[in-house]
This record gives sequence, C-alpha cells and structure tokens, in this order.
Amino acid sequence: MQMPYPVPIPGSAPARLIEAATRRFEREGRAAVNVLDVARDAGVTTGSLYHHFGSKDGLYLVIREEMDRRMTERMEGAAGAVGRPGREAVTAALLVAFDAGVRFGVARILSEPAPDAGNDVVSLTLEPMLPVEAKGAAPALAAAWRGALGAFAEGMPVDDARSGLRWAVG
Repeated sequence: MQMPYPVPIPGSAPARLIEAATRRFEREGRAAVNVLDVARDAGVTTGSLYHHFGSKDGLYLVIREEMDRRMTERMEGAAGAVGRPGREAVTAALLVAFDAGVRFGVARILSEPAPDAGNDVVSLTLEPMLPVEAKGAAPALAAAWRGALGAFAEGMPVDDARSGLRWAVG
C-alpha cells in the first residue's frame, strides 16, 4: 500500500475527480471507465486528472485504498465488539463491512481485484480474527466477501447476497 492520499478540500478539483470517478467506477467497473468522462463529470480537464493522480489507475487506487480502509476499520470494530477471535467475530466483521459497502454505494469497486496486486488488506484484517488453525481461511473469506459485493453490484438482491455471504462464513 502506498502513502495515503491527503483528504482533498471539498469542492476542489481532486475532490470532484474522486467523486466523479467513484460514481463511474461503481456504475461501469474500472476497466470500462474513460478518463475523458471522469474529467467531464468533474468539470476539469484530463490534464488535471493526470496532474493530481498520475493515471486512471492512480485515481482508482486512491479511491480503493480509502474504501478498503473504511471497510477494515468497520471489520475491526465489529470483531472487537464480539470480544474474542473466532467464527462469530469473522461473521460480524464481514456482514458489517458488506452492509457498509452497499450503503456507501461502492460494492462494485470493492469487489474488483486491486490494481496494485499486493496483499489483500481485507484478508490481512481477517487473519487475527481467526483461530491459529484457521488462519489460512482468511483469503477465501475475503474472496467470499468481495464475491457477495460483486453479486449485489451485478443485480442480485441485497438480502440474497448477504445471506449467501452469511452461509459462506458458516
């Protein structure tokens, strides 16, 4: 993970680019988004996008890292409320983060593979919630969470996607 992008001033060009790109990435998926459309939606030039973020993937990475951070904070809080590692903590963490991804309107963004191909922060967040003998389940559980978000983003009713995630966790 790279250095966090500083929170832009509301209404500034970077803030408008982040808002416009978040809507586009969520609606169309990262691969389908065109920088010309994002810049037009934000009321700036493509030069502004490249100046502030370097590329479409740079902009996506800023958004994705912020959403991953928000989700992992919620996961840690939900697991902490349970008070001990195990299935109950993991279930709480994944369901709280699923609900947040839906509520924030970023299900598709969170369901896509990260462009930096590093360690999955969701998997890394889940590991301490698992008993020692189950630590290897963290990547599969993270994938189930992303899969449930992706199913919702593709049109599955939210209750069905959530129930599928709950079932996958066990």
